[in-house]
This record gives sequence, C-alpha cells and structure tokens, in this order.
Amino acid sequence: MPSANTQDISVLIVGALLPSLQQAIEASYDATRYWELDEPQAWLAANGNRVRAIITSGGWGASADLIGQLPNLEGIFSFGVGYDSIAVDVARARGVVVTNTPNVLDECVADTAMALILDSLRRLSEAERYVRAGKWAAARFPLATKVGGKRLGVVGLGNIGRAIAIRAQAFGMQIAYHNRNPRAGIDYLYFADLDALIEHSDVLVLAVPGGKATDKLIDARRLALLGGKGYLVNIARGSVVDQPALIHALENGVIAGAGLDVLDGEPQVPDRLLALENLVLLPHLASGTVETREAMGALVWDNLQGWFTGNKRVLTPVE
Repeated sequence: MPSANTQDISVLIVGALLPSLQQAIEASYDATRYWELDEPQAWLAANGNRVRAIITSGGWGASADLIGQLPNLEGIFSFGVGYDSIAVDVARARGVVVTNTPNVLDECVADTAMALILDSLRRLSEAERYVRAGKWAAARFPLATKVGGKRLGVVGLGNIGRAIAIRAQAFGMQIAYHNRNPRAGIDYLYFADLDALIEHSDVLVLAVPGGKATDKLIDARRLALLGGKGYLVNIARGSVVDQPALIHALENGVIAGAGLDVLDGEPQVPDRLLALENLVLLPHLASGTVETREAMGALVWDNLQGWFTGNKRVLTPVE
C-alpha cells in the first residue's frame, strides 16, 4: 500500500481497522481515530467541516447523525461486504459515495458455512467436548446425522450463496434456493416462495444481507416449518433470525440444531444459547483469514485512492 500525495485530506477512521490498512491510511492522509477521541462531539463541531472521508467497517458503520455532522463528506469506505450499519440512503441523498469489499471474502465465508453444516450435522464440536470431559472411556458418543443426500436450502444465492452451494454439492447435498428472482444459468431448484423452500430443506443456510428487508426473516413460524429434523446455519447477520424464537426452537426440539457465525446483539451471547448442546457458535469469523482480510484491506485502500487520486473512480460502489 504505497503512500500518495493526500496528506491534507482529512479522513475519519471510525474504529480500529486491519493494522496494515490503518497504517497506510495514517501515513498518507490527515487521519483521526474517532474511537479514541475524549470528546467526539466537540471534535466534530470544531473539525467536522474538514472531513472528506469516513473509513469504517460493517461492525462500526456510519450513522446518519455522524454523516450529518460532516458537511464536506465525499465518501464512506467500508471494510466488509455488509453495509446495513451504514446510513446508505442518507449518504446517497447527499451524493456521498459508499464502497464495500465484496467478492474477495466469498470463498472464506463459504468455507465457514460448510464447516458449520458439517459440524452441526456430525456433532463435531459436541464430540470434541465429550472427549475433553473424559466421557469417551465410559460410553461411545451418540450417533450423528449424515450430510450427503440431505437437501440444502440456500436463502440468498448471491456470490457467497453460490459458493456455499458449490461446496455442499461436492459433499453430495441436493441444492435448492430462494431469491427474489431465479438466477440465470443456474440449474439448482428454485423456490419463489421462502416458506416452500424451508419446508423442502433438511438444512437451511442464510446468506442474505442484513437490514430492514431481512430483519427477523426467520421467525418462530418459519423455524417450525424447518421441523424437528432440520438444521439452521447463519453466516449472514444476526438480525436475520428471531433469536428468542431460535433459542426456544433449539431448547424444545422444534429444530434439530443450528450453526451460527453471527448473533443478534453480538458479541454478547445469552446464557441460554451457551447452554445448548445442539448449537455450534462461532465469533463472527467467517472472513477471518490472513489472506482474505489483507485482500479486503487492499480493496478499501484502492477505493480510497481511486476516489482521491484517480479522478473519483472506485472499484466497488454500493449500488
């Protein structure tokens, strides 16, 4: 990440970033660490008119209130594919470009989804705890569920959803999906009706964006449709699932199990979730490999540089 002649351009870094990305930005721009300010509102009142860019992530976001205090803001450059935490509509109304980092994380997120499918059905994490607890000598571990031949329903067959489907098909799973519209050139079974897909599926994997359109998309009624032999895997956003309804479903055998990389209200984890044996929990690590995070950082940098040194050209604008 080479430096550029942008030292006079003021940028606001909302929260801690990948160290290599943060170092590059701070070496080349007039950067302020927003999360370290003792009095952020006072700083914004005195300096907000100078800020031309926000650097953020899907976790940190950029609120409408923050955007409103930056009258000369030109761009919001986000580290991550999800942008539901960014007030995109407010930015658009102001003519502020918003970018994210799609595509470069698809493979690792899909790997994680497949790992959760395998772990949930084969009870691998549960079995590992069984060994560590010293129970193996006393009794054999209970039987698990075969993955091959099961019907996988993918909710959201975008780039990540398709990468998940390819992996699952290699394990002998039968693939079906739900989108607003069928994808051209895709042979997987398409369901226009989400409820019908859920009833068809043995395993339901969620690969949709967060935000109002998908908030509590999987609720108590839809969990019941998945049924007592069904499994839920979520690598999308915690908000996509009605979490209290999921806890009830797992505690009462409404569904067989679940694998979650994301939670509503993360990183806080309800005690009732922690107590469940039929649940695999991960700390939102789907894209968490060195290679993918470096690629994401490079894309944020290229978008930032493209805007300020490349005649306002960005590679991955949020449409």
